[in-house]
Amino acid sequence: MVEDNGEVVGRKPLWRRIVDFPLVAMVLSLAILILVLGLATAAAAMLLPKDTIGEGAIPVVNGLGVTLLGFAAYKLLIRRLGAYPRDDLPLGTAIPHLLVGILFAAILMSAIVGIAALLGGYAIVGWGGSTSLWQILFLAGLQAGFLEELILRGIVFRYLEEAVGSWLALVLSALLFGFLHAGNDNATLLSSVAIAMEAGVLLGGAYMLTRNLWFAIGIHAGWNVVQGYVWDVAVSGEAVDGLLDSRATGDPLISGGAFGLEASVVAMVVATGAGLVIVWLAARRGLVVKPLWARDRQRPPMEG
Repeated sequence: MVEDNGEVVGRKPLWRRIVDFPLVAMVLSLAILILVLGLATAAAAMLLPKDTIGEGAIPVVNGLGVTLLGFAAYKLLIRRLGAYPRDDLPLGTAIPHLLVGILFAAILMSAIVGIAALLGGYAIVGWGGSTSLWQILFLAGLQAGFLEELILRGIVFRYLEEAVGSWLALVLSALLFGFLHAGNDNATLLSSVAIAMEAGVLLGGAYMLTRNLWFAIGIHAGWNVVQGYVWDVAVSGEAVDGLLDSRATGDPLISGGAFGLEASVVAMVVATGAGLVIVWLAARRGLVVKPLWARDRQRPPMEG
């Protein structure tokens, strides 16, 4: 076996080669994360009953707790797995990539809302009560943005890409992401396909371009918060009470109906288009990984 520096080293033992195989490493990573979060949830239920912290504090506690535990599990264990261990949550790029992602998502979602309004699919009827603020910030924003990106891009996409290459990994992870939302309130086949197209491609492309998770986390969190709190649009089917009081109007293909704008043709065109541009940029920078059977044993791209 020859390392990147040309030094000849001994062949890894069979057990290590099995553990390092991308699909095995993916399953192990998911198992570790599920075990850590499951044990923590059980412990919290016993040690911290809901009536001791107040109903309003639950989203804050849950959001912060899950995010911190997921971060710790990744840093201590998950990032060390696989044939090419790497850290997709480097602290040095966290703040700039998060901020750029949030700003990008805010502009993108605002453009979608504006176009839907011009086409008769969205209307503001007054000010909202902002009663969903903490739920949107800490559950839809922080927890969903971090944990879903850690699972879908940091684990599933990463190891699928090492096994079957960037293109098939992008398609498979996007479909999985879309249909994981099939059980949400007001979900339809169209809404699942729409999320796969617009968010799956966009977030997968963000990971491909930067080769870390912060940009994708920023986009995901910013998308949910701006959509739900600022524009009062249902977040993946769940109705919210945001800063404004808005209504979905007109043709459901434009408004997304009860599921929200994520199920609209507007979001599919605008967000999918943005995602394809990001994927194109990643390809131009040589950040596309070939399938395992079509490449030599060189290390996949580490960063954009």
